[in-house]
Amino acid sequence: MSARIVVAATAAFALAGATLASAAGTLDYEFFKAKVQPIFLTKRPGHAPCVMCHADANNMLHLEKLPAGQVTWTEEQTRKNFDTVSKIVQAVDDPLTAKILVHPLAPEAGGDAFHSGGRQFANKNDPNWKIIAQWAQGATLGPQGATPAPAKKQ
Repeated sequence: MSARIVVAATAAFALAGATLASAAGTLDYEFFKAKVQPIFLTKRPGHAPCVMCHADANNMLHLEKLPAGQVTWTEEQTRKNFDTVSKIVQAVDDPLTAKILVHPLAPEAGGDAFHSGGRQFANKNDPNWKIIAQWAQGATLGPQGATPAPAKKQ
């Protein structure tokens, strides 16, 4: 009987890993465009918008520069931003450990010790952090707006 338990537990862990990998593998472009990408343009108190530093950055999160006089990206630039951020999420097995979520998060909340742009998210209850987490876990835009990803521990 204990052999069955071991086999069942192994299968459960394998299935959980596959679910996380498939969520990261099927990131929704429309959700990103409508809900995630605008976060990179948002000015938060005491911080510059992400795009201010990351458009010129030579690091993992290199966002496209905004066209002169524009307040948002072109469709082509949005696709490039989606590809860049998707790679960050897909680089890890658990989307909630992706640098896009951990790096700008305060260390007290489980974030990296240093982010030159400061702590964009004080904790995991920040609405913008939650939006990025939902997208990283596979949330999509449905006919009524956002369709949340399956609930996972944060």
